Amino acid sequence: MADTTIEVADIEQLIKQAVELDELHVKFDGSQCVIIAVADIFGELSRVKKQQLIYAPLKDAINQGQIHAVSIKTFTTEQWQRDKMFNLPL
Repeated sequence: MADTTIEVADIEQLIKQAVELDELHVKFDGSQCVIIAVADIFGELSRVKKQQLIYAPLKDAINQGQIHAVSIKTFTTEQWQRDKMFNLPL
């Protein structure tokens, strides 16, 4: 396990620096990370590419053992407006 700990704000900053999003919701309990990302760019990407886009900025934290598991849900703004009641921010 890495000596440094990572916080929700750190995770949000890593993602926001790499990807322009309309909304980002992160829940992190010390090792398990749940991410909801909202941006219209997701409408143009395959499911794998969506995951890779959000996963990539977290790679170092994952490799260092700061994050052990990541669950990512992506939505376009239209999908989010329709589905957010079922995927309320954490």
